[in-house]
Amino acid sequence: MGKAKFSCDYRNLTIAFNEFHDMKLKDLPVYGEFCLIELKEGGYTAGEWHPDDACGEGKSLSGQFIRGLADSIPVDEVSKWHSLERYDLSDCLKQEDIGLINNGVPGDDIYSFKISGFKSLKDGDAPMNARYCLLILKDGGMSGGRWEKWRKKSDGCFEHSSGGINISKEKVWAWAPLSPDKFSIAEEELEAERRHEEELNRNPSADPVKFEYGIDIKVYYAKALRKLKKKYPWATQAQMKKKTPWQIVPLHGQYVFGQVSKSFYDTDIVDEWKDGNTADEFIDFLCEYSEEPVKDSDPNRKFRLGQDIEVYIKKAFENVKKDYHWLDRKTADAQYRYEIKKIGGSLEFVVYYGDSKKYYVCDCDSSERFIELVEHDYQNAALRANSVVSSYEVHFGHVEIYGWNLERYVFSKLQSGDYKVNVQAGDRVTGGGREFFITPSCFEADTYGEFLDRYLEIVPGRSFGLYKEDLLSDEKLKKFLGY
Repeated sequence: MGKAKFSCDYRNLTIAFNEFHDMKLKDLPVYGEFCLIELKEGGYTAGEWHPDDACGEGKSLSGQFIRGLADSIPVDEVSKWHSLERYDLSDCLKQEDIGLINNGVPGDDIYSFKISGFKSLKDGDAPMNARYCLLILKDGGMSGGRWEKWRKKSDGCFEHSSGGINISKEKVWAWAPLSPDKFSIAEEELEAERRHEEELNRNPSADPVKFEYGIDIKVYYAKALRKLKKKYPWATQAQMKKKTPWQIVPLHGQYVFGQVSKSFYDTDIVDEWKDGNTADEFIDFLCEYSEEPVKDSDPNRKFRLGQDIEVYIKKAFENVKKDYHWLDRKTADAQYRYEIKKIGGSLEFVVYYGDSKKYYVCDCDSSERFIELVEHDYQNAALRANSVVSSYEVHFGHVEIYGWNLERYVFSKLQSGDYKVNVQAGDRVTGGGREFFITPSCFEADTYGEFLDRYLEIVPGRSFGLYKEDLLSDEKLKKFLGY
């Protein structure tokens, strides 16, 4: 959509709505029409009309005006409606000196609603978060939407109607707030709480007993580390902080020991430590809290095969090569690169993906666990390098697995002559899939039934929906697998 070429000043603009309809059975909007609505309690909002009787039989006055996901106004709360879709303001907005636009013919006996105070997003004026607004679009049309501020941005969009449909800010020429509702009131109360909390935390106080050693969390970690080293000589602060680290932060005007996470709106959520009242009690707690990751970082266990990364990679590659016989090191190394790197005073296994220079620490407490992780990566690399030449999709009825519905169950033959299977499942809002390699040992079975016994150890029916009896009778699958 191109830029609006309207000449009038939206700051001085008033729009009058003079063609309201009473909410009655024989005079309703058409299905899906977007309307300005007056509520019985006196406020104004907007929404998309969805009658319960979608076929238009007109036997009962029931339905709702939908404003977005899980956001609607039932018909019994609505007094009047006025179409927003039946008007094009383009010609009026091109007039530089216009100050009033009438939608419909005004008169003394005409019910009218006037709105002014329009603002523009291009001027940096955004609505209060969650406020429902009347919108003038850049194509001259009108609509409505609830302003949803995006996380970590001063940006956002207008949540508009059913199906998660939004109106981007690029399509809006000017906006004016409609009446507050429970959503915007809740957001305004939350914003007031945030401002109050900020004010309290400008000059926080510190309990002299709880913060005997000051308000630098490093001091408390250092004291806890000295205690841990008596039992675990290899301990480091980096190991201690593998679990969510603790901080000293202001909360309600006082410093506290807490763990900090972010809310959806990028505000801090503080989980305060409340298991003691003194600095030494917190240090003892910190030792207990950090003991597990320190214990799991025992270098003698973690690097049992030494500090030459090639020893671990070679062992993992040889294990994978037994079944994924087509895999070569060049293919594997192009996708995954591993090192033993010193981080925060302790050695860690790390992985680089592809050509990236960014590494990720592998969460491994032993040599064996690291080798398993590399094996898993190499298996994925092998399957990506082996293209599919043919597939067979298993047909089934309704299959539910722990609240998820089985959607697809597809066997594929690979270029190498091997096989894999992809299982997909989902619920009403989300879904996912897993891919499994069917190891050659399964095909050493003499009969199809014996094959299925081995196969279902890899893809068990109790976990993925189809059991032996479901697959045994599938003659096409049997033939596809070579039996």
